Amino acid sequence: MRILESMLPQESRWNFFTNHAHVLIYLQAHPDLPLRRVALAIGITERAVQRIVSELEEGGYLMRTKVGRQNKYEINGDMPLRHSQESHRTIKELLDWVEHTTGDTLDEYNVLENWTVGEHGSEV
Repeated sequence: MRILESMLPQESRWNFFTNHAHVLIYLQAHPDLPLRRVALAIGITERAVQRIVSELEEGGYLMRTKVGRQNKYEINGDMPLRHSQESHRTIKELLDWVEHTTGDTLDEYNVLENWTVGEHGSEV
């Protein structure tokens, strides 16, 4: 019995935002950072961030421009949120809400600093 108990997770961990949202929030505040740094800040792999950025670009939510050897990311805030329950809202509204609730600048958005990568993605 004790063996089975030790195999059970200590607590159920989940969150409300997807990794796509976390990438957008972080890139809003840090549009010039390499994706490796974005991955470290969010707590997912660089490969996962690259995939997410590609999907966001394909969907029209994010534009990448080359500035010298670096990339700069610009978010298309006019795009609607993807789920039918939130599709009446835009990406800009989401990012404005996050910025408003975290202070004057997203540079201080430190909610993600203690995240780890779990079996199902980011976990607190």
